[in-house]
Amino acid sequence: MQPLEGVRVVSIEQAVAAPLCSKRLLLAGAEVFKVERPEGDFARFYDTAVAGESSYFVWLNGGKKSVVFDLREAEDVRLLEKLISRCDVLVQNLKPGALEKLGLGLTELHARYPHLISVSISGFHPDGPGAQRKAYDLLMQAEAGLASITGSMEAPGRVGVSIVDIATGMFAYEAVLEAVLLRHHSGTGERISVALFDAVAQYMSVPYLLTRYGGGPPARVGLAHPGICPYGVFESADQIAFVLSVQNEAEWQRLCQIDGSLHTLAQDKRCADNETRVAHRAFVDATLQVHFASTRYVDLAARLDAADVAFAPVNGVPELVNHADLRTTRVAVNSASIELPVVPGRAINAAADSDLEMPDIGAHTEEVLQWLRDG
Repeated sequence: MQPLEGVRVVSIEQAVAAPLCSKRLLLAGAEVFKVERPEGDFARFYDTAVAGESSYFVWLNGGKKSVVFDLREAEDVRLLEKLISRCDVLVQNLKPGALEKLGLGLTELHARYPHLISVSISGFHPDGPGAQRKAYDLLMQAEAGLASITGSMEAPGRVGVSIVDIATGMFAYEAVLEAVLLRHHSGTGERISVALFDAVAQYMSVPYLLTRYGGGPPARVGLAHPGICPYGVFESADQIAFVLSVQNEAEWQRLCQIDGSLHTLAQDKRCADNETRVAHRAFVDATLQVHFASTRYVDLAARLDAADVAFAPVNGVPELVNHADLRTTRVAVNSASIELPVVPGRAINAAADSDLEMPDIGAHTEEVLQWLRDG
């Protein structure tokens, strides 16, 4: 038995955050009805990189049942409500107030269908001053301060994936699971709201605490760590860049023993502890770099491994594609079998990705309409 077997989800969704939530529910065994406009989820058309389909859409939508409703038509709104009434969970990321304009306000839906669990994904909390503002991933990275601590010392930067959307989708998924467990005892559903801004603010908790209660925001240091030293990029004799990470004093002492030229660092007053090393980062990093610059990467890797000191090469995406530790699963896209990175930590009996296919726009509309008619 799958963890969410028998749970039905209707998701009025597009882009990333809501589809990620519903995809995780599907992988746990739920049946997901993806409600699309006649023109489809606009994420279908971001690119055509994966066997003619969008990379974003392939990532998040395999196995869902695509149902097209034109919500400008009263009959389709009626059918949508009927579908909602037969489902356990409603996921939606429509513009705030859109459901109310359709006559499907959440207050009324929960009153009519007490079993329903709803999760609304928005840019800002519905009760806050930003409730009506548009909010996309990069905008939230900028507004919440994430971009200010990301990038090089010279300029802020964006996290290179849709990190705010991903965080929001995962928080929504967690909240739905909690609501499913609670409904098992209470018999009634919950009304959940998850905002992109709240999600990225949660991820920003340490910089927030440092700024509000400490000495100020962390410095933007690129591929270094503002509060740990040594923790940053170095280069070997054969010009391979790697990140070295020393998390505690025992690791620091072991690092200083990998070669005789580093022994003096262990006794240097400028390296007495982590805070002192951070204050003298330029000296520590320069001294280490002189040593690393005389040694090939393969030899450095062997010595660091032997000393149980953490490090990693600065890879590009092609290296991820071919990485020995990358685990993948397959999904069907048109006539092609496509590999996706596995979702970690899934329950043993969760649905197999290999059984999932990408739905065409409205591919399951007639099937779902017949089910609604029969009921």
